[in-house]
Amino acid sequence: QVQLLESGGGLVQAGDSLRLSCAASGRTFSSCAVGWFRQAPGKEREFVAGISKSGRNTSYGDFVKGRFTISRDNAKNTVTLQMNSLKPEDAAVYYCAADGTAVDIVLLRAGIYDYWGQGTQVTVST
Repeated sequence: QVQLLESGGGLVQAGDSLRLSCAASGRTFSSCAVGWFRQAPGKEREFVAGISKSGRNTSYGDFVKGRFTISRDNAKNTVTLQMNSLKPEDAAVYYCAADGTAVDIVLLRAGIYDYWGQGTQVTVST
């Protein structure tokens, strides 16, 4: 069992940066791939970034285009999403998700993840 808690969301201006954190409890976190997803009102949840259990493999949504960086510290049970050059269209609720994996891969689909946080709101003003 893994419990996830996101933090770091807020209101920023276009072009600003935010650093989202996902804190996990549970002794199996280092065996989990972790992903960040987002959902804006009236839109489907979409993949933002993912990282494998070791941290060696990462993947990003096409819209990220070098602006975001995902990283993890298994010793501290945390995953971080550094978001730079934020745009108004990045505004959404951002969710952290985790799931155990036998191999060191990134999980891209939301439906695969068993564990989810409550989300943190990101608002970007023009």
